[in-house]
Amino acid sequence: MKKLFKVLTVSAIACAPLMRAQAQTVTLDYFFNHEVHKGADGKEERFHYMWEEKDLNGYSNWGDAFTKAGAKINSLDAAPTATNLKGTDVYIIVDPDTKKESPNPNYITPKDADAIAEYVKNGGVLVMMANDSANVELPHFNTLAAKFGMHFTDELHNHVVSKDIEHGTMMVDGNPLFKTAKKIYMKDVCSIALTGDAKPLLKNEGVVIIATAKYGKGTVFAVGDPWLYNEYTNGHLPADGHYDNDKAINDVTAWLLAHARK
Repeated sequence: MKKLFKVLTVSAIACAPLMRAQAQTVTLDYFFNHEVHKGADGKEERFHYMWEEKDLNGYSNWGDAFTKAGAKINSLDAAPTATNLKGTDVYIIVDPDTKKESPNPNYITPKDADAIAEYVKNGGVLVMMANDSANVELPHFNTLAAKFGMHFTDELHNHVVSKDIEHGTMMVDGNPLFKTAKKIYMKDVCSIALTGDAKPLLKNEGVVIIATAKYGKGTVFAVGDPWLYNEYTNGHLPADGHYDNDKAINDVTAWLLAHARK
């Protein structure tokens, strides 16, 4: 009986890391990004960068990648607080609204930035995804980014005109973030200026496109574009371009979950 108990105990200990990884929760912000438009029935509806969206605007492919990796996906319609972020291992903020996108945008306030920074300090993983300055509210977003030695600039990079898609091409073979992807596509992005302990994860033509920073027990991941939404991860890119965005989405997912608290 003692021998059986010992075997069961050893097995439980061996399985514990896997069980914890499967319990990781990834929360997507629906508060700072809360765009609406009129649907086919003429009624106002939410859209853009949502887990539930399966069209080109949505993050359903990314949600599927997290789910396949053993995580649970969640969304947050309210401002971040210690209570609202409790149980969240990865918190993603994408493309905060401008007044062009929402008549009453929820700007990131200093109070919000303090709450998010405390969340990271205690071991959370924060993902900040910006956009080119014409399509994202950067001043308040940078209030948060500054906590971690980062600043999203007004500079436009990888600008693509019409079908001239080579300007959005980046070679990432050998980059530590991308374990399987070798060639990715990311267009019309802002660069990221870094200070302090913030470090580049991906540069293109000398400018930082993806950055990271350690903060307390947690980690920050920042990128100058929403990028991983369905339009660029579901086979709509020209096949002859041989892009690996479908692999990149899994690489980024794995990186984030590996850095999330266990």
